[in-house]
Amino acid sequence: MAVIIDNKKISEQMYLLEIEGQFQGKAGQFYMIKIGEYPLLRRPISIFEITDNSIKFLYRISGEGTELLTKKINGEEINIQGPYGNGFPDIEGKIALVGGGIGTAPLYQACKELKENSRNTVVDLYIGFSEEIFLKDLWEQISGSFFYDIGGFITDHIDVSQYDAIITCGPDVMMKKLVKEGLKNRTKVYVSIESRMACGMGACLSCTCKTKKGNKKTCKDGPVFLGEEIYHV
Repeated sequence: MAVIIDNKKISEQMYLLEIEGQFQGKAGQFYMIKIGEYPLLRRPISIFEITDNSIKFLYRISGEGTELLTKKINGEEINIQGPYGNGFPDIEGKIALVGGGIGTAPLYQACKELKENSRNTVVDLYIGFSEEIFLKDLWEQISGSFFYDIGGFITDHIDVSQYDAIITCGPDVMMKKLVKEGLKNRTKVYVSIESRMACGMGACLSCTCKTKKGNKKTCKDGPVFLGEEIYHV
């Protein structure tokens, strides 16, 4: 069990949860969070940030479980397990991080790690918001350049040919377009896909996804994949 430090509302449907303690993990991985006796199953939530003394999760109200999670208060104990899955690869060069909606969640930690791991890496951050921007100050502080769009298509602002690699998480239509452009320009595109999960360890098979190399388990083989393995473009 761990103790909640903060659980604050940052937009109409988005919350930022901070839990006290020393935790392991890297960008792109996730934890399974037990909200209470009900619902029975844990909820998979991507790592937003790991600090020396806490871990943060950005989440969106998407059902009864996450609705109940918003009611958790500071000082309350919560049960979390992880990290699970594979994270984003260690890459260098000029990198674009592209997120949409709740797909922004793993990009903050990704930006931190890329900048810390190599002085030769330049990171540009692109985020699409559906109705309102959230955490604007944090995005501006962490990235070299921050571009955003509200209500439109963030991919309209990206010249894929200018990047050595792209890391993306969000709507399928956004990620598929980036993969298509990446193949044209010989730019590697890594996608983090979302899927319903029950165990987080690959035992239940509920998160199976189709790839060019056969069926894979999102929780164990992913959630990060090379984009061209997932999308047929």
